[in-house]
Amino acid sequence: QVQLVESGGRLVQAGGSLRLSCAASGRTFSSYAMGWFRQAPGKEREFVAAITWSGGSTYYADSVKGRFAISGDKAKNTVYLQMNSLKPEDTAVYYCAAESGGLISGRLKNWEYWGQGTQVTVSS
Repeated sequence: QVQLVESGGRLVQAGGSLRLSCAASGRTFSSYAMGWFRQAPGKEREFVAAITWSGGSTYYADSVKGRFAISGDKAKNTVYLQMNSLKPEDTAVYYCAAESGGLISGRLKNWEYWGQGTQVTVSS
């Protein structure tokens, strides 16, 4: 199994920046996809961004394009989410997820492994 641990979430003012990290441990894969999702109070979990190192491709939800950037350090088994120009509506628990086949999907059930989440709060 793969264990995922998110970190970096905190309170930040609107317009500020924050970088989240997701460290993977346990059984890792030579080729896999990593993604970020978020869930705000009273809302369903939604796709934010994903990366597949096998193809070097990144994908973003429309709501974060131009503001967020996903990247990874495969040697460290860590993926990052750089968040810039943060808005109060970005407030949510952010989760990282992994898919061993290297395929990216916006559907939650297509992801095999999940972290416990890290809270991001953006004040106005």
